Amino acid sequence: MVTIEFLGPIQKEKISLQASSLNDVAVYLSADEELKGWLESCAVAVNDTMVTDLNTALKSGDRVSLLPPVCGG
Repeated sequence: MVTIEFLGPIQKEKISLQASSLNDVAVYLSADEELKGWLESCAVAVNDTMVTDLNTALKSGDRVSLLPPVCGG
């Protein structure tokens, strides 16, 4: 099981699911209409390390974080 956490303005509770890669997570999350719009603009981290490749392998206990873009000044 991996844990998916949603940071910033994404108003979702953490979820746990079976996934062997980030692609599995993306497929699962894209089925949620509320999250679908966030997926294209969010950065992704696995265990606090930024990743960009959907083929990134996951193992049980990993934490995937969705980080929406932020404005600052």
